[in-house]
Amino acid sequence: MGSRLDPMRSPLIDRRAFLRMAGATWASTLAPKAVFALDRADAVYASGFRDPDGSYGIATVTERGDIIERVPLPTRGHGMAFDGVSGRAVAFARRPGTTAMVIDTRGTGEPIVIQAREGRHFFGHGCFSPNGHLLYVSENDFDANRGVIGLYDARDGFRRVGEFDTHGIGTHDLAVSDDGRTLIAANGGIETHPDFGRTKLNLDHMEPSLALIDAATGALVQKHDMPATLRQLSTRHVDLGSDGRIWFACQYEGARNDLPPLVGSFSLGEDIAFVDLPEETTSALANYVGAIAVNRRENTVGITSPKGSVAVTLDAATGAVVRQETVTDAAGVAPAQQGFAVSSYGGYFAGAHDNVAWDQHIVRLGRL
Repeated sequence: MGSRLDPMRSPLIDRRAFLRMAGATWASTLAPKAVFALDRADAVYASGFRDPDGSYGIATVTERGDIIERVPLPTRGHGMAFDGVSGRAVAFARRPGTTAMVIDTRGTGEPIVIQAREGRHFFGHGCFSPNGHLLYVSENDFDANRGVIGLYDARDGFRRVGEFDTHGIGTHDLAVSDDGRTLIAANGGIETHPDFGRTKLNLDHMEPSLALIDAATGALVQKHDMPATLRQLSTRHVDLGSDGRIWFACQYEGARNDLPPLVGSFSLGEDIAFVDLPEETTSALANYVGAIAVNRRENTVGITSPKGSVAVTLDAATGAVVRQETVTDAAGVAPAQQGFAVSSYGGYFAGAHDNVAWDQHIVRLGRL
């Protein structure tokens, strides 16, 4: 899983690339305040939010926390995906939602709503193939109690063209290697069914795992089950380093006073290795890591915990804690020019505050 990272990119490349992609027509529709915010920005992000009136939407926002534009959503969003080739972003409905909305950030196309096929619901996450041809979506085949990856043709109106087995249950987050050959599925191991809403049905016999899947055939390449002593450690979110190393974050469904490892990593052909965090950091995370991101430029890993109201930065080479800060209801995390942009359910975004409740995840429109 090789890298195409260019360490000499200008710090303004993401804003300029975003403006080129969006085009003059889109920029001319912005309010003066938004134009000013965009002109000062080094990077642009997108995240789901809830307005004070209870409505939902997606916002593009700068690393200073200035909202540029808002697009309404029919239901609450969760994870986001972005395709740098076409400039389209996708917001996935929160589990057990059955819709995903595709937004053209260039402003040249109407939003597209993707509906889950019968007998499926979305788990709230997905990713684009590096060439932008396919959208991969984590889905629940709930009657068969198995995770699947729905395949959607981004060149044909996001028509569903097939699916792969994730070789696990409770599939949550997905990632794809930089060369497009390998899909990574975080199989949380928790059985759910829409008849029971968000109820977790098998906490006494969970099956969490991490699976590497051939993106061309759907064949299982490698699978890591959680150790028997950590079967209540749900594998939830993943991100990749520039060297192809896979970082994963977990949520523990066992006793509150347990202090299991919550973050780890591995590469193709390796066993998983948990990060040995200081006890005070593990305790602060409150057995729940809600989001994870890798800053490839700095070789650091950012994690957040809304339950612990904390954001932590780790050295990817050593696992050492670089920074730990209190962020009330910390939610999303994404790489910034320096460190990470962090959001919260309370309207905090990278040091600024707004009257929206940011949802669980942030996507950077462009990569470091």
